Amino acid sequence: MSKNLIVVESPAKAKTMSKYLGKEFVALASYGHVRDLVPKQGAIDTENAFAMKYALIEKNKKHVDAIEKAVKNAEALYLATDPDREGEAISWHLYEILKERGVLDSKPVHRVEFYEITKNAIQQAIREPRELSQNLINAQQARRALDYLVGFNLSPLLWKKVRRGLSAGRVQSPALRLIVEREEEIERFVPREYWTIESDLAARGKDFAARLTHFQGEKLEQFTIGEAGHADRVEAELNRAAQGRLKVATVEKKQRRRNPAPPFTTSTLQQEASRKLGFSAQRTMRTAQSLYEGVDIGGEVVGLISYMRTDSVNLANEAVIEIRDVIKDRFGVDNLPDEPQLYKSKSKNAQEAHEAIRPTSAARTPESIKKHLKPEQYKLYELIWKRTVACQMVPALLDTVSVDLEAGAGNVFRATGSHIVKPGFMAVYQEGTDEAPEDEDEKMLPPLEAGDTVDLKQIRKEQHFTEPPPRYTEASLVKALEAYGIGRPSTYATIIDTLEKRGYVTLDKRRFTPTDVGRVVNKFLSEHFHNYVDYEFTARMEDDLDAISRGEKEWRPLLKDFWVEFKGQVSEKETVERPGVEMLEENCPKCGKKLAKRLGRNGYFIGCTGYPDCDYTRNVDEAAGASNEPEILEGRMCPKCGSQLIVKRGRYGKFIGCSGYPKCRHMEPLEKPEDTGVQCPECKQATMLKRKSRYGKIFYSCARYPDCKYAVWNLPLAEPCPKCGWPILTIKTTKRRGTEKVCPQKECGFSEPHDEATPN
Repeated sequence: MSKNLIVVESPAKAKTMSKYLGKEFVALASYGHVRDLVPKQGAIDTENAFAMKYALIEKNKKHVDAIEKAVKNAEALYLATDPDREGEAISWHLYEILKERGVLDSKPVHRVEFYEITKNAIQQAIREPRELSQNLINAQQARRALDYLVGFNLSPLLWKKVRRGLSAGRVQSPALRLIVEREEEIERFVPREYWTIESDLAARGKDFAARLTHFQGEKLEQFTIGEAGHADRVEAELNRAAQGRLKVATVEKKQRRRNPAPPFTTSTLQQEASRKLGFSAQRTMRTAQSLYEGVDIGGEVVGLISYMRTDSVNLANEAVIEIRDVIKDRFGVDNLPDEPQLYKSKSKNAQEAHEAIRPTSAARTPESIKKHLKPEQYKLYELIWKRTVACQMVPALLDTVSVDLEAGAGNVFRATGSHIVKPGFMAVYQEGTDEAPEDEDEKMLPPLEAGDTVDLKQIRKEQHFTEPPPRYTEASLVKALEAYGIGRPSTYATIIDTLEKRGYVTLDKRRFTPTDVGRVVNKFLSEHFHNYVDYEFTARMEDDLDAISRGEKEWRPLLKDFWVEFKGQVSEKETVERPGVEMLEENCPKCGKKLAKRLGRNGYFIGCTGYPDCDYTRNVDEAAGASNEPEILEGRMCPKCGSQLIVKRGRYGKFIGCSGYPKCRHMEPLEKPEDTGVQCPECKQATMLKRKSRYGKIFYSCARYPDCKYAVWNLPLAEPCPKCGWPILTIKTTKRRGTEKVCPQKECGFSEPHDEATPN
């Protein structure tokens, strides 16, 4: 018993810890959570002080057993799971399991926490252990209990009232509400016309433009010129008054400072990685986790960034000193402020004792370790490094000029220009925007003074229409969730992933659109459980959880207050009518009963209220009275049995099928499959076609099907596998690993990163 046991969450982190702690320690991984509420109703005894029934997570049993075995031979146990509420709970659950198994005896148990996986940080944490924090544990238990009580009571109600397989959540449902309400706002939006007037000018050999701000003494607002006729009259009057020349009335010169953005928090990292790198929140957090846990950079495993779940913008003093040295060496002393830049979090509950996300060593530049990193790791590390260094640089200085030019009495055009005098931090990094970025190029005006005249080349009128608010991107949704206090930044990736997996939203061109199912679920919850999808309620609950973690509130009274009202509301709503059904003033062409618009698994359809006696259905976009009778394809015969081919309609839309069904089950897609141009590697007689399964899933199969049944789920690439020589590779994208080239031969296992855009 000469070694200490230290337990972390992941094997990658355990490997890094072993390198730093030497022979005195054995490092093992719990592989995440080790215990959770039993997966059934009754896991929380609401009648007995909310006692919670936990069970070992089966897939992690072998890892817990290994930890138990190692504890028996250890002098002391160090619990080094992540430094947050969830990490505290994992340590506590592991402690409780080991205590129940009787292997701790009188052995010392220490809780250690660190915010970067570096040798100094870990050794200091070992020297300064603490006890498990019951406040943090209680806050996490309260969060888990709330999520369980909401999910296990609302989800079955959705199964009854909408359809099976749906779910509701304390944080997920308000996030869905945001997306649905934005879509409804877009649908209600009525575009409004307005016109602007600009002049193209020239002075001292330089062309520039100016916009009309005042006409006949009246200041122009957005809708002052609201239709084409008015714009024509204004244009004619300006041309008459100007007579080909404009006079400079005033010239105003200013110098403006632009300050750098603060270092990254979890939320701002997710937003910027989405804007600049196109990363999903899940991909950002997965990649950041790998950088935090440690990467082999030439024989040395190093944690490259500090802990990536944080809402603080603080930087450690020693980190700031190193960053300032890097700025002085790489960018010159002129770009180094006299004093370090200090930032304050906008979140009232930010853990200011924590740090922002930063490189563990600013001296470790992105280019110096690029060859050791995967492409996505390098991109994210470079983003974090640049933002961190830039936040400690001097502000950018810009000279701005504003010139008012007169075209006759009371008619004023304004021209503005700016140029960067000193780039400062902008030489390293500029923060992105959710929508179209502003033009950062320098826009210089010619040197002008009051009283000068300039040549008028032309006056232009331009028509515009107001636009609806944009749909949420991942970046803008994360920003909205944080602004409303919905959930915590560490949960945003999971929230977004759940909404997509449940089929509540779709992501098209990187923007969220609610599905029919998502709309119905949101409508049901908003009408019948408004309190629990209310943004303020969700934010208040997060504040209460934070108060529990600080020891300012008790967790059981909080659960009791919530449960009494919530339980009554769930019971009351058992009898409400099923949502998503709209009766139509139209009779079934088959049996004469009323038709209704209903929500099915794949969206809305129109069906007979006489179901199951009458099976009439049609798509929502089909004309009234459309028949269920199949369409005959003249001259097209089944290649299998020779019977007539017909167009049939199934639950996934129209397709070509054999009229001899069910004796002959031949089917073809209605649309001609897309040819990939990649030769089938098995028969080598035809190319691979892009097809859609009866369940709507894309796959790729040989054009000679059914004679050759070779098929793959991922896009084939005409490139042989460098490992086994199979004639093709495929392009596979997963949230965990990103986009890769992989060998379709399972026994081979070859894969490598693929950076190019994946074809459709």
